[in-house]
Amino acid sequence: MASDMISSLDKEAALTAARILLEIKAVNFRASEPYTLTSGWKSPVYIDCRKIIFYPRARAELMKLAVEKICRHIGYESLDLIVGGETAGIPFAAWIADYLNLPMAYVRKKPKGFGRNAQIEGDLKENMKTLLVEDLTTDGASKIHFANALRKAGAELAHTFVIFYYGVFPGALETLKDAGLNLISLTTWHEILEICKQDSYFSEEDRNEVQKFLDNPCEWSEKHGGITKSSGPTVS
Repeated sequence: MASDMISSLDKEAALTAARILLEIKAVNFRASEPYTLTSGWKSPVYIDCRKIIFYPRARAELMKLAVEKICRHIGYESLDLIVGGETAGIPFAAWIADYLNLPMAYVRKKPKGFGRNAQIEGDLKENMKTLLVEDLTTDGASKIHFANALRKAGAELAHTFVIFYYGVFPGALETLKDAGLNLISLTTWHEILEICKQDSYFSEEDRNEVQKFLDNPCEWSEKHGGITKSSGPTVS
């Protein structure tokens, strides 16, 4: 498939996914009391991907878009196993695995302390070509944590997929690339803001504040008491 066609399909999917997230009210805005992301960044906006679980038609369309993008960028025959990251990635991994008719497992944030293969639940075998699935990422650090555990258990892991990628924090893609991970995401804040402008979601003042955050997330985070580029993120 030609690269320009792939880019066009990716953009169309990203805008559709953004519109769905807005329709189910998974997009939250609170500039006066910024959200503290698990990575330590302060943000005026927050995506709650867990809301997708509640809406069957929305999740069905999002999973269809997700699988299509995964197949475009990785290829169906290039995968043996879908793994969800504890906890938010588990339902999405299950739906994607079901759609692709592939085995599914999940990886914990830390070993439970007993049993065989205490950090990973599932029959992971040596050299299984694995896709790590989570709901979203900011700076990418938690993906590396999960990837290390999976590789230690014998997985062959080159890709991670998320429904939503913030797409604004510096160094995220480079951090993942250095860890041997290629990030595939369905949509980002840029598509969310594009749909917000098209369909008049939020006030113009609110949209302008979001744009300030997207233009300089480090400065916005520091100004509102969050971490900065220099202090470095911990986990996402």
